[in-house]
Amino acid sequence: MIDVHPPHEPIHGWRDFLLHLLTITIGLLIALSLEGLVEWQHHRHLVHEAEASLHAEIESNAKGLPDTLAALHKNQDELKHDVEVLKYIIKNHKAPDHSNMNISFGIRTFDDVSWKTAQSTTALSYMSYPQAEEYSDIYSTQTELNDAEHQAARDAIISLAPFINMANDDPDPTEGQANDIKQKIEVLQGQLTLVDSLMNSLNRDYKKFLDAHPS
Repeated sequence: MIDVHPPHEPIHGWRDFLLHLLTITIGLLIALSLEGLVEWQHHRHLVHEAEASLHAEIESNAKGLPDTLAALHKNQDELKHDVEVLKYIIKNHKAPDHSNMNISFGIRTFDDVSWKTAQSTTALSYMSYPQAEEYSDIYSTQTELNDAEHQAARDAIISLAPFINMANDDPDPTEGQANDIKQKIEVLQGQLTLVDSLMNSLNRDYKKFLDAHPS
């Protein structure tokens, strides 16, 4: 808080008045400059902390993504095999010898605590527009990917439903049952194609960011 004090001695004439006014003006300018400098230093420190936290979070998220992509591709190959088995059943009214089916999909979560913190502390508002946009693009893709993964997990559960109560000695699915299961699996395949696309996009964004901002 800036205080302005009255003169301690009587003012004699315009010259004293103007001198006193000039002194007050200079003092106010100095005080405001110092206050602005302190605030600027605070904002700079806030941005620096946010940048360090965001960098560490992005680096951590990026580290396990190649393995996650490899697991996803394995899931996709298994689903492709499942569809081939079901097509055989539909055509031949029986399962192929020594056939098996496997439907699985795991959700990979991506941390966004630092991003939410940067938003809540208004650190983003003190960054340059290109810098804030760079972070926003990465975390927007993360959010889109998380949503797609949860939808895919839901479709995986629906696809698994026909197999929950089946035993090894149960008869093979009928043509109608096989066709229904195939349709559910194909929906899941579509979801995983979207997940695959978003994961690859996010992986490119991570690499681009980390190459541009090495530790």
